[in-house]
Amino acid sequence: MLATISQQPNATIAQFTRSFPSSVQQVWAVLTENHYLQQWMRNLEIVDARKNGKMHFHMLDDTDAFIEMKITDYEEFKTFAFDWGKDHVRFELQPGETGTMLTLTESIWQLTAHNAKDLAGWHICLQLFAGVLRGEREQEFPTEDWKEFYEAYTKLLNV
Repeated sequence: MLATISQQPNATIAQFTRSFPSSVQQVWAVLTENHYLQQWMRNLEIVDARKNGKMHFHMLDDTDAFIEMKITDYEEFKTFAFDWGKDHVRFELQPGETGTMLTLTESIWQLTAHNAKDLAGWHICLQLFAGVLRGEREQEFPTEDWKEFYEAYTKLLNV
């Protein structure tokens, strides 16, 4: 299911909602513990896990280059949010009767053609995230699927 896109006065909001048959504690671990995090988003590393802490986005280009990102909200088992370039990403967890609801919201302040790439990436990352929860190891990034989602998000965003 594609992200829901809405227009707010100052931003474009992309929201992904996924339900997982796992406990909030399990989902939180995959979201915030580096050994799990890097299985579904290998660029990211949490350096200081707290509000006003920091993360690194590694370039993975055979250099040690990274971009430092600020963690803007961090409430264990509930909320994890951070700056994403000029935009903002927020994960929220809600316990349910049969598992956990995860909501990923990206607030896009200035819509560009690059945003479709990011949204396609988040879409694939959430698929990989589900695989990590199922215990799948060494998942391949599905480039062909990413290309299809990139086209879909380009149309959806009209960029």
